[in-house]
Amino acid sequence: MITEPLPPVLPLFDSAQYVLQGNPIVNQYITRISINKVTDAGLVIEHCADWLFEQKQSENNYKAYRSELTTYLHWCFDVVALSPSAVTRKDIAKYIDYCQSPPQELIGYFNVAQFKLDKASGERNPNSQWRPFIGKKNLGKCLPYQLSDNALKTKIAILSSFYGYLISEEYTERNPAQLWLKHSRFAIKRKFTLDEDNNHHAFTELQWSYVVSTVEALATQQPEQHQRSLFLITLLYSCYLRISEISARAGYAPIMSQFRQDPHSGVWYFHVPFSKSGKARNIAISKVLLQSLIQYRQHLGLSDLPSINDQHPIFIRHKAAAHGRESGIVNANLGIRQIRDEIDKLISLAADNAAKDGFEHDSQLMRKLTAHNIRHTGITHDININRRPLSHVQADAGHESIDTTSQYLHTTQTERHQSAANKPLNHLAQIE
Repeated sequence: MITEPLPPVLPLFDSAQYVLQGNPIVNQYITRISINKVTDAGLVIEHCADWLFEQKQSENNYKAYRSELTTYLHWCFDVVALSPSAVTRKDIAKYIDYCQSPPQELIGYFNVAQFKLDKASGERNPNSQWRPFIGKKNLGKCLPYQLSDNALKTKIAILSSFYGYLISEEYTERNPAQLWLKHSRFAIKRKFTLDEDNNHHAFTELQWSYVVSTVEALATQQPEQHQRSLFLITLLYSCYLRISEISARAGYAPIMSQFRQDPHSGVWYFHVPFSKSGKARNIAISKVLLQSLIQYRQHLGLSDLPSINDQHPIFIRHKAAAHGRESGIVNANLGIRQIRDEIDKLISLAADNAAKDGFEHDSQLMRKLTAHNIRHTGITHDININRRPLSHVQADAGHESIDTTSQYLHTTQTERHQSAANKPLNHLAQIE
């Protein structure tokens, strides 16, 4: 129960020790935004919380980053009703204009905590005195609000870093903050660049073989725990899904009926109702994945294949959630963090096995990869090993442009020479 009024702009992220737990009042606000304005607001908040949690070692950075994200998301959600993934360079310019001249009711003149403990309820609630912008006073009088160049550059640097994270998670393909900076008066003085070398890193065939064999062994030895693990990596690799597309969040709970059979062709596919571009897509299913689905469902005590009305969660918890929306519930879908944590552990075990067999360098490289790299691995292997057409992979991957898919096309100089060696000038010359 709220015992005091809410501030005009809701703080979205509590201090580091609470940020992953979420807040009931914030959750209600995000649910309303998701329904009425920005459909992917819940997923955006998940990404923000994860990124902020990575900054927890530096208290100053954490505070600066969460304040900037809260202000930016207020503008995105409340002012322009726009997803951060849809923001352009011109939109960033409009955001800066807003920050340079914010509404007076959003300006505070002293620093206060964003959340306060309500002793009566034991809940941490938004502080009614908090404001996203801090102005200055002189002799007790409020001075006109000003955003200094240094403060502006800091805002853009934080947003650029955040978009770098979103790009690495393949939530967006562009960094509008960086694009704005390149065309701003600050471009010569300071440049912010992204290290995108790791964006498309994939497991090699050897490394991926260790992941698969490790998880297969675990599924045999500990089926109650790792049959789920085996189907998880099979689905991610085969359909090159983003983690957000198979994890639960406000407004989305992946269910078995997303595996569907075309009534005319009999072909099975996996349906993603909402991807990062806001579009639904159907992903072709391999025979290996279909057999893995049957094996996984048999383990769960379900029929071999799902019906169109099958509401069973795809990945259910092994134990009840400790906190959050699904506290105390066992039969609930895994969230983003639970899936990431599980895959990180599996990759670490696979790296251990590779090291035991003498592949120390591969082991070290594997430890730098995450769940997200499984998507890149599936795409890379399909193009370069399985020789699937780029247009097919583009459609299954949900890439807006085939240029994005083409970045996964890797060829050596020898391969290029071999493919060029026997090119004829006239394909019909030998026909009489």
